[in-house]
Amino acid sequence: MASEELNPFKIAQQQLDKAAEIMDLDPAAHAMLREPMRTLIVRIPVKMDNDTVKVFTGFRVQHNDALGPTKGGIRYHPNETLDTVKALAMWMTWKCSIAGLPYGGAKGGVICNPKEMSMNELERLSRGYVREVWWFIGPEKDIPAPDVYTNPQIMAWMMDEYSKIRGFNAFGVITGKPISVGGSLGRRDATARGGIVHIREAAKYLGIDLKKAAVAVQGYGNAGYYAAKLSRVLLGCKVVAVSDSKGGIYDPKGLDPDLVLKHKSESGSVIDYPGATNITNEELLELDVDILIPAAIENQITSKNADRIQAKMVAELANGPTTPEADEILHERGIFVIPDFVCNAGGVTVSYFEWVQNITGYYWSEDEVHSKLDRIMANAFRSMVNTFEDYRRKITPRTAAYIVAVKRVVQAMKDRGWI
Repeated sequence: MASEELNPFKIAQQQLDKAAEIMDLDPAAHAMLREPMRTLIVRIPVKMDNDTVKVFTGFRVQHNDALGPTKGGIRYHPNETLDTVKALAMWMTWKCSIAGLPYGGAKGGVICNPKEMSMNELERLSRGYVREVWWFIGPEKDIPAPDVYTNPQIMAWMMDEYSKIRGFNAFGVITGKPISVGGSLGRRDATARGGIVHIREAAKYLGIDLKKAAVAVQGYGNAGYYAAKLSRVLLGCKVVAVSDSKGGIYDPKGLDPDLVLKHKSESGSVIDYPGATNITNEELLELDVDILIPAAIENQITSKNADRIQAKMVAELANGPTTPEADEILHERGIFVIPDFVCNAGGVTVSYFEWVQNITGYYWSEDEVHSKLDRIMANAFRSMVNTFEDYRRKITPRTAAYIVAVKRVVQAMKDRGWI
């Protein structure tokens, strides 16, 4: 794979550089945006259940705060790297910008394997992380959220620890919390629901009849499951294939996402689902379907398999599932890609709603959340497509989205007198 860059931060810079060249971006603005404004690396000592002390490394990266306080999740992963966190922080800047949210981008992470840790150890790690970064975050400064292998319970511990340090309840410091401590209704399926709005709008734009559309979903975690379920329930599509880290299943007659989830919870994987054919993740990506939803991990569609993708539309719910080389190949082949930072912006949008509700102390119904989310996602899609058309479709939808997002951030930096 030496010929194709797979480092996520270098990919993020490559994507920015491409948009900057087309935009003839001011060199000072370009230099500001290529690197994060602030990077914090911390060491977290944690007393384990066996009374030993283990020291974990944690990160918090704030990419740019021209549009407002920074926003982004915290990941717990054994293979977490600073470059991954930097890339995700940059993508969060563009994600918030194109969605029209008053936020910049940030991201956090801890190198650990939560699957090998007890609940008590996870709590001590989570509180320890906050004790190291509390001065770096805050409701008006940087608002974390859940991400890979973190969840509402972990967010509740972190919010509680921050509140103890500050001496008052600070629900607005973190989003993705349980409802009992300031969480928002509609957060659980927000990432997938936002993606469904983009698929709906893209189908109108491309002339795809969703009632006759076949869908394949790679990844069957929270985002993938809800993407499959909502594709079927809200759009009327037929979900013919899904997969998880162990493999996938295919049934041309259609799958019931809820029954597949039940099978996965009982057996540990979607594979061997009754009536379906087992397939690999690689085979799922290359199925003859109308809509492909990568909702797993990065670098799944590369220059090696992009020429075998058969879907008419790729809706990226995962972060970075398509490499820059593959993106160009798909575009040349007429496959419409809804880029990750546009397609999966539903999560941060409802996190924004949660923050607003925490700060005002006024909470919304789930219907209100869904309605506001729909409007914001549809507007984001239109802004991308309008720029795509302005350039006569000669650039990729991703580059069009970058142009929209970067322009907004640069305008804020200019208006603030930074450049």
